[in-house]
Formats: sequence, C-alpha cells, structure tokens
Amino acid sequence: MKTPPTPTRPEPRSQPLHRGPAWLVLRVLAVLLLLGGLVMAVLGTWLVTLGGSPYFVAAGVLMMVAAALVLARRAAAGVMLYAAVVVATLLWSLWEIHSKGWMPVWGVDLSSRVGVLLGLLLLMVLALLLMPRPTRPASASHTRSGPVMAGVALLGLALALPVGLTRWTPAQAQPSTPAVAAPPINGDLSVPALSAVGQASTRPVLGRAAASPGADEWTAYGGSNLGQRYAQATQITRENVDQLEPVWNFRTGDMAPNERVFFAFQNTPQKIGDSLFVCSSSGQVFALHPATGAQQWHFNPAVPLEAMGPLFSVACRAVAYHETPVVATPDGDPAGAAGRATAAAECPRRILLATVDSRLIALDATTGKPCPGFGNGGTVDLGEGMGNQAPGLSSNTSGPVVVGDRVIVGQQVSDNQRRDAPSGVVRAYDVRTGAFSWAWDAKRTDRPRQPLGLGEIWPRGTPNVWTVISADESLGLVYLPTGNSANDHYGADRSAEEDRYTAAVVAVEAATGQVRWHYSTVDHDLWDYDLGAQPTLMDMEIDGRMRRVLLQGTKTGSIFVLDAATGEPLRPVENRSVPQGATPGDRTAPTQPQSVALPNFAGAPQPPGAEPERLTEAHMFGLTPIDALMCRIKFRQMRYEGIYTPPTEAAGGMLLFPGTIGGLNWGGLAVNPDLQILITNHSRLPNVVTLIPRAQVTDQAVGSGGQRVDQKVAPHAGSPYGVTRPIWLSMFGVPCIAPPWGYLAATDLRTGQLLWSQPLGTGYDSGPLGIPTRLKITLGTTNIGGAVNTASGLTFIAAAQDNFLRAFDTRTGKLLWEARLPAGGQASPMTYMHEGRQYVAIAAGGHARLKTTLGDHLVVYALPR
Repeated sequence: MKTPPTPTRPEPRSQPLHRGPAWLVLRVLAVLLLLGGLVMAVLGTWLVTLGGSPYFVAAGVLMMVAAALVLARRAAAGVMLYAAVVVATLLWSLWEIHSKGWMPVWGVDLSSRVGVLLGLLLLMVLALLLMPRPTRPASASHTRSGPVMAGVALLGLALALPVGLTRWTPAQAQPSTPAVAAPPINGDLSVPALSAVGQASTRPVLGRAAASPGADEWTAYGGSNLGQRYAQATQITRENVDQLEPVWNFRTGDMAPNERVFFAFQNTPQKIGDSLFVCSSSGQVFALHPATGAQQWHFNPAVPLEAMGPLFSVACRAVAYHETPVVATPDGDPAGAAGRATAAAECPRRILLATVDSRLIALDATTGKPCPGFGNGGTVDLGEGMGNQAPGLSSNTSGPVVVGDRVIVGQQVSDNQRRDAPSGVVRAYDVRTGAFSWAWDAKRTDRPRQPLGLGEIWPRGTPNVWTVISADESLGLVYLPTGNSANDHYGADRSAEEDRYTAAVVAVEAATGQVRWHYSTVDHDLWDYDLGAQPTLMDMEIDGRMRRVLLQGTKTGSIFVLDAATGEPLRPVENRSVPQGATPGDRTAPTQPQSVALPNFAGAPQPPGAEPERLTEAHMFGLTPIDALMCRIKFRQMRYEGIYTPPTEAAGGMLLFPGTIGGLNWGGLAVNPDLQILITNHSRLPNVVTLIPRAQVTDQAVGSGGQRVDQKVAPHAGSPYGVTRPIWLSMFGVPCIAPPWGYLAATDLRTGQLLWSQPLGTGYDSGPLGIPTRLKITLGTTNIGGAVNTASGLTFIAAAQDNFLRAFDTRTGKLLWEARLPAGGQASPMTYMHEGRQYVAIAAGGHARLKTTLGDHLVVYALPR
C-alpha cells in the first residue's frame, strides 16, 4: 500500500521576538509616539474648535493606535500603521504648501513638517529590524525580509527628499525686459542733467558737499543727498569680484556699557578727500586713512549712560560734511561776509555730528576738534525747547544732512512711552555759526522761520523724522520722511495736522522750511508703519522720457513714485478697502493707498497690482508638529484680516503683518540709474500687537520713573491702553511663519516687473533657542541695513542675521562672492576709490536687539595688488 505524501504545512511568517535591547528601545519609542499622538490629538481638537485643520486630530489618534499596537506586541502592524501616518503627513504637507504657492525654500517648510515624524519612524524601523527572529531557511528569510528592506529604501528616499530641497534656492524671476543702459536725458527737462554719479553736473559755489561729491567719494549716508546708494566705481567687476580680500580691519573699541543698553553699529562711513569718517554706536567719530585704516583723529562726545537707556537701539548711522571754499574777488580779497570768512578760517572743512543726548556738534575735519564759532563752543543744544522729560527720550540716530549752507537735523522720539513726548520737530541751522534758520513741525507749519519765544516749547508728541533725510539741491527741496505721533497704536486724540503729516514724505524749501508738498503713504496710521527708508531721488524713464522722481519705500511694501518737484504720483496708486473696527473712540480709514505699478514687498514679493501677501493657517511653521500646532492655535485666536487689521484689546491680540520692521526699513533703496534697476531688501516677519486696558498697566513711562528695558508693557501713557507687540516666535524662538523671513530683489523700473527675487541670509549664525545652527542653508532671515550698487553691475549687501558680506550680479541675482564678517553686518556697505584702487567697506558690529554677533569692526576689502 502506497503511503500518501505528507502535506506541506505553510511556513508561518517570521514574527520578531519581543525581547532583547531592540525591543526595549522600540517600547520607549512607542511611548514617545503615544505621548506625541496624545498631545497632537488634544491640541488638534482645540484647533478644530477654533476652525482649524482636522489633520492633527486624525494624525494624533492614529499615532496613539500605532503606539498601542507596538506595546501590545504587534510591533510590525504598529510600525506599518505609523508609516502610513507619515506618508499621509507628507502628502498633506505638499498639498498645504501648494495651496499657498511654492515659495522659495519650501523644502525647509516640508522638512519641518515631516522631519521629526520621519526620524522617529526611522528609529522604529531600525529597532524592528534588529529585534531577534526565529531561525529560518535562508531563502525564506530572504523572501520575508524583502518588503521590510523595500520599506527602508522608501523611508530613506522620503528622508532625502526634504533634506535635498533645503539647498540654495535659485533666484525666482518673472519675465522682464533685459536690463540695458538708460537713454540720455531729454533736453526738455526742467531739471539739470545728472552726471554719472547721479549728481548735478555743475558744482555749486559752496564747494564740495553732499550735493556734489567727487567721482571717488562717498559724502553722505546714501552716497549723496539723493540717497541712491550708487557708486561710479568700476574697478571691481562681475568677473573679478571673487578675488576680493580683506585689506584692513579697524576696531573702534566702542561696545555697550552693560546688558541694559542695546548697541547697533549701523554706520555707513563717508569717504571725503584723504579721509574715511566713521561714527560708532555711541557717537564717537574716527577719521581713518582710506587705504590703510590708520587713525588720523578720534572724537568722543562722551554720551551719558542715562541717555542710552530709552533707545530701542543706540546707533549713529551717519555724520554730515561741509566744505567752505575760498572764492577770490577781483581785488584778490576773499569774498563773503566777515562771519563767513572767520568760520572758514577756523573750520573750512567740518564734520557735523548729532548725538543721542540731543547735541549737534561741528568738528574740524582735519583735526577732529570742535569748531569754536559753531553754537556754544562747537555745540548746538538740540534739547532746547523740547521740554524733555528724560535724557534720550528724544535723540538722533540717523545723523544730520547738509544742504547748501544749512545743516538739517531730525530726531527720533522713543515711541509708545507717552502721548506728551517731545516734539518731532526738524530744525535747520547755519552750518558755520549754528544760528537757527528754520523749523518744521506738523503743528507749526505756518511760521517755519520764527524761533521759539521765551519759555515756549515745540508742540509735543508730533510725528517725527527719525530716519535719513534727503535733498535735491537742483530743486531747492529737502525731503522729510515722517513717522507718526508718539503713541503708535491709538489715534483717537490725534489732530488733523498730525494725521496729515503721518507716514508722509514732506518736501520743504531748503532755504525757508516752507512746505512745498506732502504725500501720505498711510492714512491714520495705527500700525507703526512709519517711513524708515530714506527717500531716493533719481531720473527715471516714464512714458518714454526721463523725469526727476522721488522713490519712497514703505513698511507696507509699496514703493511710491512721485514727481520730485510737485509730489504728484507718476505711477498709479489705488486706494483699496481695508479691514474696519477700531477700538472704542478711535477710527480707521476706509481705504489705504497702494502703489500698483511696482512689485509689493509687504511679505513675499508680489507682482505689480497684486494684493500684499495674506497669511493663512498653511503658512504656520514649527520645528516639530507640536510647536507648529501651537502656532496654528495662536493664529486662530488672533484677529487677522490681512494688512491693516486694526489693533484690538481682545485676549489673542492682533497679527501685524508686515511687522514693525517691515517690509522696507531704514536700509532703504539702492538704484542703478544707468540700468534703471531698483534693488530692495526687506523682512517678512509678523508681530503680535495687543492693547492692554489702562487699569492693567503698571509699567511707568520714561520720564515718569520707568525704564524701557524693564517694561513688560509699553505704557502708551496718555491713551486708554498700554501695548505689547513682540515678534511672533514659537516656543523654540523661531518665527511662527514658514521661511523665507527676508528677501533681496531687483525691479526693472521701466516695466515695473521683478527681474529677480530670492531669500537673503542663512541660519549659520542663528537658530532655535538662539543656538547657531552652523548650517549654511539659505532660509532668508530678518535683515536690517541696505545695499550699494556699482556702475560695474554689482550689488553688495550684508544686512542678514548671518555674518556675511555678499556680492550679487545686479542684472541676474547670481551670488558672485561672499566673505565672513567678524560680527553682524546690520549696516549698509559703501565703496570708494583711493589712489586708483577701489575699496568696499562695511561696519560689522552686530545688532543687540536682533541678537546677532556683537563687535566693533570696520572691515575693508579690495582686489589684490
């Protein structure tokens, strides 16, 4: 009898043995997964009740189920379920990123969404693979391990995808007409033709000044009073810029006296003749040899410590220069009045310094000693008539400007302290004697040449001019970019005059201070959208011919193009409806002006005419799902209806975007008038503004016993509210919106289109909890400072939160060179020629408020000899 064959029993699948170190590790990971899922589910439920995404609830519940399966010794099933959650998260993340547009460095956004979850999955897979298994034939083992290895390969691919996408993102460009040289100025213009450096080609009788620098010089903050930040120098080119090397480094020795004073070395040096003039944070002035950095002289104004405390940042962005020529009359005697001759004899070349403790000082440019004939022993008291309640409550950080034979000085007033703060008055003095010439104040425009009477003070709390002033001597005009009244976020008590001149460009006659025209960029500003950017004057091609224009960049991202002589908009401006609903007693303007012929830089650059970027929940960011979820909850709790959302006293506060630093800030604009290209850099960072009812405000204002550094709530004294307005950061100290947080861009002024835009700055010197990442991954960081253009087609800029100075191709945005700085470069660079060699200089001293590396360096670069 034939015995039937024994049926072959199917071999059981090889399940891991739940013992050993790998199983212990997997259990620990499962507990972490369980806790993470629980937190996500609970917080996700809260988010859903606020109208947010249900993703976090679903993902959290499935993560808890996956963890429970692992802990119930169904490890493979649990890990597979968690892998499905990760894949779903990847797909959901890509969908959200797509919904807000594929922004530059979107790979960083993707990495933050899936990175932690992927990392945990990888550890769980590895632990699962390392767990012991029953011994099986090799072929069977190979067959059963195939799916696992395929899963590991897919996991590796998923990990590599977001990491690879964090590399340098190329310039994002819109189609535009290729940049070419501008046509010659038409002969029918009413203004004189400009020379290659953008200045009136005929040197005025007042001699060398900011209105007419030599071709090798840099005589004012923006290169000249026109504020173009453009240099004629062409020795350094796109072909050789990568050969630049540091040639000298001067240290000022000027560091903050303690941690309660916030220094920011924001100076742009001036190169005049055989000297480079540098002003350090506390107002110390140094004259240096342009080729070697050797110190020629040093002046210390000895600013008292108590004057620095009320300042957001202690800075000296620029000094001013004036030179009195000796003009011979036919009989050989010097022309001019006796007073002029005496002043010229004692200080024919002088540096004008404005300090944060309200002094205007004239220094001999050759020796650094005060000019005795100016004011009182070389000093004019800017505190006179201010009714200052405390030293430093009114101050000057941007420096004076010399226009003809007048030195004009504005000031900043520490905002949000008190409604009855010192005046925002701008004053002009005789540059030789220091005698009062005229004053402009929003509430005193009818009598600019009338000095104060005995015991009289300038009107309190009026809009101030804290940034750099511009002028066009060919038109006889000075351009004042204003802020708002002393309390930023409550305006019910503002006068009509204050509203008229808030966040406005005010053109006044250089000789008399009489208002010629003004243009408001924000109506009834409740957002601190003051004008930080210096006005820029240039000849611009409009409708086929060249016109003298004023370009005004704003924190709201608009760039207004105005007729420099009349203030008439030369490019379209639309008054667009904005959110309503001010606090009781206050009001909001029904519309706000937006320039629609040029790109908008309120957030991510938008094409001409488009609405400024509006944030959604999809824009929220975190290093982990937990902190991202908390940012989403906060977003849903805040009031936010886009730009110009009114402030509120509701518990969640108001999301201010763009934030208090913009948009475009004091770094201003840089133009290449030959190519008709505009270079801008701006930040993309929100604040949370919350009005605090007066009864809950305990902090005292400066001048009433308070110290700014100690205040948790800005007092806003004289209004019904105090105010808090921190930058919106996650619990790890990174912004709650996905990067980029800062951009560099070029605009074709003929077409209005972007030539290119790209993120500016890496996370190399910054990171979570203030710890530098040392990863040179381009994120686009907050940036403070500006750029300089050269006639050879280069753009130099630092400004970002990493310590690098960079050179870009102005036409294409290609990064051509970068150099490591010894400290933060939150300043605007400049370039000059000396004895046939071109130099590039940058103040590298950092910015205490931005927490960049602090220092006291002036670093200068040149090509090898």
